[in-house]
Amino acid sequence: MFAIRPSLTLRLSLMMFLQFFVWGAWFVSLGACLDANRLTSIIGAAYGSAPIAAILAPLFLGLVADRFFPSEKVMGGLLLLGGAAMLAVPGFAARGDAGMVKNLFLVHMLCFMPTLGLGNTIAFTHISDPGKFPALRVWGTIGWIVAGLVIGFLGWSTSLHIFTVAGGGALLLGALAFCLPATPPPATGHPLKLSSLLMLDAFKLLARPAFLIFILSSMLICIPLAFYFSTTSIFLTDMGFQQPASSMAIGQMSEIVFMLLIPLLFRKLGVKRMILLGMGAWVLRYSLFAYGAPHQVVWMLFLAIALHGICYDFFFVTGFIYADKAAPVTVRGQVQSMLVFFTQGIGMFIGYRIAEVTMAARVADHAGLATAITAAAGGGGSTPTFAQQLGQMFSVGLPPVDATLLARVCGQWQLFWLVPAGMAAAVAALFFLAFWDKSADGGAR
Repeated sequence: MFAIRPSLTLRLSLMMFLQFFVWGAWFVSLGACLDANRLTSIIGAAYGSAPIAAILAPLFLGLVADRFFPSEKVMGGLLLLGGAAMLAVPGFAARGDAGMVKNLFLVHMLCFMPTLGLGNTIAFTHISDPGKFPALRVWGTIGWIVAGLVIGFLGWSTSLHIFTVAGGGALLLGALAFCLPATPPPATGHPLKLSSLLMLDAFKLLARPAFLIFILSSMLICIPLAFYFSTTSIFLTDMGFQQPASSMAIGQMSEIVFMLLIPLLFRKLGVKRMILLGMGAWVLRYSLFAYGAPHQVVWMLFLAIALHGICYDFFFVTGFIYADKAAPVTVRGQVQSMLVFFTQGIGMFIGYRIAEVTMAARVADHAGLATAITAAAGGGGSTPTFAQQLGQMFSVGLPPVDATLLARVCGQWQLFWLVPAGMAAAVAALFFLAFWDKSADGGAR
């Protein structure tokens, strides 16, 4: 597959696998876990640690990692520090120290986010053909899927053990990082340019109307996108999903399929139609959640989860491709950083905050239902068999709870999901009407 020795291929693949295993082990069901452990008040701040780190990561990479130290050593050190922070979470969470838990999440993500860029640097430095990178990157998606399946199989979707798994994985990858191929800092000897560090050259592209609409729409669509990541695990738990971490892994499975289809569809549909399909898939996903909630229509909820491949790949991957084509060669790196800054950074940060406020206002009776489900399900009991654990990974069914309370909460969830559905539809309409770029490869179609 690669024109490199198998041992190197194995190391790079394992790096990608573990990197996203660490992230997927805790981030998917974080909301449900904090909610189940009486830390609901910090869910927004916990998820908000990711965009804060995404905003600061390019500065760290530009000032330190790209100039003074080998990439694999910086990566290893960051993961060891971030893993230690994550391993400390269960103890403070058990004591109800919400402030410290929130700070530990921030420390972990400040250490973890730069490793995404460092991992890409290491991979691109040592593979002979950049076109082979997706075959490496797919192991990251597989790692995310495996994390969700493992957490669900163990029955830990709402357990503090997810942080132990993530922290242990980070320490393991941190140790293995020092065995990755030597990758000298890429910017050694180059003068530090403030314009490059602050992405000022990339910002000049905003003078082009099409690119401005693309960046604005990308940032705005990430506001409703944040609703999915921060609250879906809580929602699925209320709908009777026993292990939301495993159920949500179905989304990453579909992501692999649609990732493989992107080159073909990109040539046929072009940038605009691809991104619109991605935005439209978010509208459909939230609508399925909304109208499946009142009667817990399981097939609608599973279909909404499975749409993740279109939702994520068609929007994010196509967006990165368009940004690369639209940017001059000399500032392509800056443009990619700027896109991450506005989407994973600014857009997601605002989205997590709005989602937190919206849930507090629209799903007022959730805590009562969650308590009723826990009480009706009972605790303890015999250890489940292997077959029972396997069945629980994707099983859906509520124990006997008060029908009036259930109906009230489900109706509130419907109103909740209609909010991001409306937001996504409005952004899609803006992009459809305002984005025209015939210079892009099929961009105006």
